Amino acid sequence: MRRNRTTVSCALTLVLTLSGALTGCGGGGDSGGTGGKVALRFTWWGNPDRAARTEKAVALFEKRHPNIDIITSFAGFDTYKAKLATQAAGGDAPDVMQLDYRQINQYATSGILLDLGKHRALRTSGIDKGLLATGVVEGRQYALPVARGTEAIPYDATLWRKAGVAAPTTRWTWDDWADAMRKLSASKATKGRVGSTDPGQSEDVFEIRLRGQGKSLYARDGGLGFTADDLTRYWEWCTKLRKEGAVSRAEQTTQIDGSVENAPLGRGTSVSDFNWDAPSSGYEAIVGEGLKLAPLPVGENGTPSQYFKPSMFFGASAKTGHPEEAARFIDFLLNDPEAGAILGASRGIPANDSLRKNVLPKLEGFDQVISAYQKQFEGKLGDPPPAPPKGDASLQTTFQRDYDQVSYERMSPREAAENYITEAKAELRR
Repeated sequence: MRRNRTTVSCALTLVLTLSGALTGCGGGGDSGGTGGKVALRFTWWGNPDRAARTEKAVALFEKRHPNIDIITSFAGFDTYKAKLATQAAGGDAPDVMQLDYRQINQYATSGILLDLGKHRALRTSGIDKGLLATGVVEGRQYALPVARGTEAIPYDATLWRKAGVAAPTTRWTWDDWADAMRKLSASKATKGRVGSTDPGQSEDVFEIRLRGQGKSLYARDGGLGFTADDLTRYWEWCTKLRKEGAVSRAEQTTQIDGSVENAPLGRGTSVSDFNWDAPSSGYEAIVGEGLKLAPLPVGENGTPSQYFKPSMFFGASAKTGHPEEAARFIDFLLNDPEAGAILGASRGIPANDSLRKNVLPKLEGFDQVISAYQKQFEGKLGDPPPAPPKGDASLQTTFQRDYDQVSYERMSPREAAENYITEAKAELRR
């Protein structure tokens, strides 16, 4: 029986630096359970749909393993990221945790993650070798990819159509996108909504723009792959769109916390957003059947700039008191056919080849939309970038913070960009 299941809802503002020595007891060290059972803490971020599916899969695992209790919690991404950083810095990371691509290097090199390659209970033969390699740091498998995903523009197709704006295509450019946002914002059919969430706060969108210009977020040596001029131009472009009323206002953008409910599209103040394909499913309960996914605009050479990346990973705490049970639970989530059928595409299209073949024909509802969305990109996307260097996780917060200053007109795009570059270089040198 599961116990003490909680949902994290309050925003945390404290993100502790993980580069120092860790102190305190291990996250799973005291999770002995009751009545002779083993208790594992399992945390993840996501929307209510992902939570419901995960709880159902966990119940199946507990039924098969009556000696193991799984204690779960979930939150929106920003809240989850802050809480996990606090737990990890205090030596209290959960036994099993969901991880983002940008956390792997930092958490692995900080001694937080268990080397999963040593545990035979974990089967990896069914996972694409390229995806599997993204969880390797310094030759050790610290995390396993759950699924693959790619960036998308979730939008209310009903409002879009009523506004008389041409539907998005796989060939549209950023100029096409901007024109569409202006038309959507000006249309009476959109009922006062702006066209999109302001992309200025999104480091992910900035990265796609950079890739379209033949540049990157990070260089191969772990330094920055762009200049203050690149970031200034990006924030100047976003500022122009914001002042034109084509994208969300500052007070709307700063409410974003990683959950769909607090994004402008979720609050009913925009017609579209930027998100990864799987998490976009959370908008279905809000937008309804009109929810669709559009590709991000192509780069300057006319080819897609987005890429397939592991949508997320599962990892275990290096301090867990039950490494074999943690490995067995991760193996179940990644490889078990029944678990795969329950989880569907809630974390993205499965990384496990056999699960993917079994899951795709059985997908229902918005999962079919995600599958069809990814299918159009098969063989057309460039390779994903290497896992970001240590320090990137905190730089995402810095990126958003500096753009907040721009959106509230407390700093110019140039001032904010130069400030970010200075802080980024210092962070990456640590």
